[in-house]
Amino acid sequence: MIWDGLELYAVGDAMDPMGMLHLGVWSIAKIGITGNVTEMTSAKQRPSSDRSLGGEYEGVPKVLILHLSHLHNVRRQLLVQLPEGQETIVVKVINPVNFGPSNLQRFMAPPVPGLDKFKDCPSFSFLLEHPSGRKLVWDLGIRKDYATGYASSITDYLPSTGYDIRVTKNVADILEENGIPTTSIEAVIWSHWHWDHIGDPSSFPTSTDLVVGPGFKGAMLPGAPANPNSPIQESDYANRNLREITFDGAGVSQIGQFRAFDYFGDGSFYLLDSPGHAIGHLCGLARTTKGSGATPDTFVLLGGDVCHYAGILRPSKHLPELQRSRGRAPTDTMYDLTFGGDIPLATKTVGKLQELDCNDNVFVIIAHDSTVRDVVAHFPENINDWKAKGLGKSLKWAFFRDLAHY
Repeated sequence: MIWDGLELYAVGDAMDPMGMLHLGVWSIAKIGITGNVTEMTSAKQRPSSDRSLGGEYEGVPKVLILHLSHLHNVRRQLLVQLPEGQETIVVKVINPVNFGPSNLQRFMAPPVPGLDKFKDCPSFSFLLEHPSGRKLVWDLGIRKDYATGYASSITDYLPSTGYDIRVTKNVADILEENGIPTTSIEAVIWSHWHWDHIGDPSSFPTSTDLVVGPGFKGAMLPGAPANPNSPIQESDYANRNLREITFDGAGVSQIGQFRAFDYFGDGSFYLLDSPGHAIGHLCGLARTTKGSGATPDTFVLLGGDVCHYAGILRPSKHLPELQRSRGRAPTDTMYDLTFGGDIPLATKTVGKLQELDCNDNVFVIIAHDSTVRDVVAHFPENINDWKAKGLGKSLKWAFFRDLAHY
């Protein structure tokens, strides 16, 4: 059936084997060959006795469901309405550190026989450049003087990990060496306050803000030495603007299930409230290219430690592929999350992220993903052409390389 030159599809409800979206409601998608939605209308609730895939309902013509692969694309596109905006952000990956090995069972379950440790992993930092010239740094990885430079609660803890930590430069050093003066950095954003993300903020001038998530100040201040048990230090925020994003008031919206704060006010970069792993945990969503016509905008999602391994994020009910016979349903993730300050809340946040992760126009990068580290361009290059290079698709399931021997 043709509607304005495009094929017409009926999208069923959540009780249908292929259905989704609104329980008991027909939704009609006007889509093209690529599966991109160009128009949506909704009909009244259909009779519960009618299980057909077509019918005469008010406002809805009788239609056939064709090309089921397109329906999967429609489902994924409609899960989250990505925000509109005209500006983009240049995203550059910085990998200041690699460390490991770490015990896999600490972070996820159930186990895979023979796969019990991560050999090593990165802890990403990102330089985010706005067209106006404003610059942000997302996370600082591990500081180069980690053995002595952190708060005593951290320096006392680190030897017990057995980690081989390989870091020779702070993020500030890397920026300066590549012609980016630290004085040009408007703010450092901590995804959260764990030692492998906070680096050394004191290596930036006091004109650089430190941005943190909701609840941080109440839970974390004061830092050491005023509070000798604190994982952060007073020097991390001394004499600088410590800005806590509360997700209330102007600039706040909803992206999928996430509360979102429009940092620059132009739709180029959003902070996402993503609690669970740690108090005040943040994700970031950066618009990397601006589409035109049928070509959609693309985004990079900075996932922080929403999870420590892509197998906790995938498969999902939105991406049910590639599950293994370990007593898991085809729509279950490979692993369950087992590490974080509030495991049930962190698991709920993973579920929110899955709705963005299944969108082909969003490239999710979690902080410790070595498969990303080993493939993407690193600073001073940018990754804004990630979709053109096919990185979103090629890296989606790259974590299965860890099972090659199994």
